[in-house]
Amino acid sequence: MSRELVVLGTASAVPTRHRNHNGYLLRWDGQGYLFDPGEGTQRQMLHAGVSANDVHWICVTHFHGDHCLGVPGLVQRIARDRVRHPVRAVYPASGETYWRRLRHAAPFADTDVIEEHPVTGPLAAVDSLTARRLSHPVESYGYRIQEPAGTRMLPERLTAHGIRGPEVGELQRTGSVRGVTLAQCSVPRPGQSAAFIMDTRLCDTAFELASGVDLLIIEATFLSSEGPLAKEYGHLTAFEAGLVAADAGARHLVLTHFSERYGFAHEPAFLEEVRRTYDGDVTLARDLMTVPVPRRR
Repeated sequence: MSRELVVLGTASAVPTRHRNHNGYLLRWDGQGYLFDPGEGTQRQMLHAGVSANDVHWICVTHFHGDHCLGVPGLVQRIARDRVRHPVRAVYPASGETYWRRLRHAAPFADTDVIEEHPVTGPLAAVDSLTARRLSHPVESYGYRIQEPAGTRMLPERLTAHGIRGPEVGELQRTGSVRGVTLAQCSVPRPGQSAAFIMDTRLCDTAFELASGVDLLIIEATFLSSEGPLAKEYGHLTAFEAGLVAADAGARHLVLTHFSERYGFAHEPAFLEEVRRTYDGDVTLARDLMTVPVPRRR
C-alpha cells in the first residue's frame, strides 16, 4: 500500500498568500495520520483530494493555534460525512481543556467515532505511534511511526540450500525447513519509519525521534540569522533541522513551518543552511505537495 506525505499547509504562526497554516496527512498502509490541523485544513484537504474518510488519526503536537485551530472543522466534517471507522485523536494531556473547546466548538450533529488518547510523560505510545516530549514554551510532543523489523530473503542462499516454491513461505512462517534455518537464507530488514517534529528547541528527544528514520518532517521556522529569536520562542533554524537529520541518519528531510517573513525567494538560503550539516535528500515543503516515503533499504 501507499506510504506518502500530503502537505496541506507549511506556514507557522501567520499564514501567507502562498502558505496555509499547518496540516500534514501521512498515508501509511491504508491509515491516514493527520498531523497538526491548523486553520483552513478542511479546505486544503479539498484542494489536495483528501476526504474525511482518509483520516484515521488526528495527532496534535501542542495547542498553539497554528497547530490545532482546524480541529473544529475537521471534527464536524467527519460527522457530516458519516465516517464509520474509528478516528484516534492523540494530543498532550495537559491541553485537555483546549481539546474539549476545539472538539465541541460549535453545535453540530456529533460523531462517536473519535477515540481520544491524551498522552503524558516523556514517552508514550498508542499502537504504532510513539510520542516524545519536546522543548517548547507549552508542552509539545513529536511523533514517530515505526514499522516492525522484518527479514529480506536472499535468493542465492535459498538456491544453494535447495529451498524453492512453497518451501520459501514455510521457511518464513516457521523459521526452518529440512534443517535449514531462516537466518541461513535471509538478513534483517529494518522497518520503514517516519517522524514528525514541530515546534521545539534542539533537545535530545528530537534526535531520538529522528534516529534512523526514512522520512523526517521537521520545522525550520527561521534562518540562523534569527537564531536567538528561535531559541527564545522554542523553534529550530534550518541549520539545526539539518543537524538533527544528519546526526540521526535520516534518509529524506522535509523542511516546513516557515515564518511569514520568508517567501519562496528565501528557499535557496534554507537549502544552503541545511547543506552545511546534512547531505541527504531534502524537500522544502510547499502547500499541496506530495512526498513519497523512501523505499526500504
